[in-house]
Amino acid sequence: MIPYPEIDPVAVALGPVKIRWYGLMYLVGFAAAWALLRSRAGKAHFLFDRDDVEDIVFFGAVGLIVGARVGYTVFYGFDNLLADPLYLLKLWEGGMSFHGGLIGVMVALAIFARKRGCSFFQVADFLVPACPPGLFAGRMGNFINSELWGKPTDLPWGFKVGDQVVHPSQLYEAVLEGIVLFAIVWLYSARPRPTMAVSGVFLAGYGIFRFAVEFVRVPDAHIGDGGYLAFGWLTMGQVLSIPMVLLGAGLVVAAYLRGMPPEPEAVVAEPAPAASTKSRGGRGKGRKGRKR
Repeated sequence: MIPYPEIDPVAVALGPVKIRWYGLMYLVGFAAAWALLRSRAGKAHFLFDRDDVEDIVFFGAVGLIVGARVGYTVFYGFDNLLADPLYLLKLWEGGMSFHGGLIGVMVALAIFARKRGCSFFQVADFLVPACPPGLFAGRMGNFINSELWGKPTDLPWGFKVGDQVVHPSQLYEAVLEGIVLFAIVWLYSARPRPTMAVSGVFLAGYGIFRFAVEFVRVPDAHIGDGGYLAFGWLTMGQVLSIPMVLLGAGLVVAAYLRGMPPEPEAVVAEPAPAASTKSRGGRGKGRKGRKR
């Protein structure tokens, strides 16, 4: 048993202005993504350069924050939204959803891809390997806030919170979604992969880890029957994760069925004709390689 350290969720208080650790964790995640993407930009098989990174992170950040809040109010707090439409804007009361944030990021990346003149999955494949550190930071923010605890346990690494010893489900997710998933996706994407494959591995990996942790995480009691939607164990988090696993697996299969995109042909110049030889019909001139 480990006593919970009771960390103050407010990192800095300047009069009425309070900066919370949870908010700072978002900044840590955005900064980590920016640094990781810049380390890859313009190198080897990566399509985007360093100038693109700032735009990608900006679009992703806006999509994440808006989507996470809207997703939470729709998936977990819809009754509150119906009672008070302004509930959507009350960020200080907490409530952000990863699945909603994912949808928001997807919309934002689609807009960026259209402006940039590339495909959605080219952008997504570049971005997602840099996302798990942000997931790690977010789960650590949950831990500092003393929220999203797991069910009671007698395991030696359980945390004593109040009168109970419970699973530190936030730390489980931090390790699985933040560290393990990062290692998998970052290493997998270090080599050229078919378009969509990297995004598929990320989606499937997150969905599997989230689905598993939900078995020890306390569900939202106001949803379904004591937090369970069916079978006495199925939670909203699992319902939202199942499509991620299926979609991710489908993307990987489809990506490899399509195969790698063709490499542009190199420009090869033919030898120049001898001075005494007349070229006929343009023969003997160098030809430019064609892109397919």
